[in-house]
Amino acid sequence: MDRLTSLTVFGKVAELGGFATAARRLGMSPAMVTNHVQELEDRLGVRLLNRTTRHVSLTDAGQLYYEQCSRILVAIEEADHSAAALQQTPTGRLRFNCPHTLAPLVAPVVVDFLARYPDLSIEAIMSDRTVDLIEEGFDLAINMTPAPESQFIVRRLSGYRHVLCASPAYLDERGTPRHPSELVGHNCFRHISYPFGNDWCFEGPDGEVKVTVHGNLVTNNVPLLRSAVTHGQGIVMAPSFVAAEDIAAGLAVTLLDEYIPRRMRFEVVYPNRHRLSAKVRLFIDALIDRLDSTLPVERAA
Repeated sequence: MDRLTSLTVFGKVAELGGFATAARRLGMSPAMVTNHVQELEDRLGVRLLNRTTRHVSLTDAGQLYYEQCSRILVAIEEADHSAAALQQTPTGRLRFNCPHTLAPLVAPVVVDFLARYPDLSIEAIMSDRTVDLIEEGFDLAINMTPAPESQFIVRRLSGYRHVLCASPAYLDERGTPRHPSELVGHNCFRHISYPFGNDWCFEGPDGEVKVTVHGNLVTNNVPLLRSAVTHGQGIVMAPSFVAAEDIAAGLAVTLLDEYIPRRMRFEVVYPNRHRLSAKVRLFIDALIDRLDSTLPVERAA
């Protein structure tokens, strides 16, 4: 029999002073209650209860055992309450990995989360590499490209798209491409994490177009890419939310607007657990809210 159940049954018999009363309270048959107590006594090799036709009382050994069992059962109940509370209110530490590129989008989520849940601490690691969630102790990772197949849970978030852009000065000097095939003659920059490398894929009026480009800058640093483009050095394929500020300021303009680069989606990866803790569940919900409100055009991607 389950030992914890036997302890609970014994405690209820001792508390109520009878097998039948304890059986009714526990929703068991009197025979099952008797079996649980007998199992404990057989295991311990001592009599815990004095039984008469009208009353049940604790032996000396039973009294000592009851006092100690009561403390154990109370501790278990408190542990259950604490664990349940963790499913409702974020506490402890949330550790996640995120690409540098996403820092501006994720930062408001982190700040708001800390303000709403002061008992929670966050360790946000910005890295473009694929991390080992278990070995490195991460609760989750946010990706901009599809995660390798694994035993982890993958939740797809908002979609986003890339745009081609260059500075007006570059286009004045080198000319404006009118078709993706013309990119071969231009200096094309990219972020190192772009999943298709130098093969840039588009959907346009003439169907899918793929072109292999070349350039003298590949980096994982977004500020460097932006600086090289705004200083007239080349064309970049960048996420729309990265290029938006420079485009709005007139430092860069979009190219080939009728040709749409392959759309992507953010993903959250987390270990396969039966019940998500509140901190992970609510943080993912907050990410979804933030990305959907920040990238309204990309939601249908």
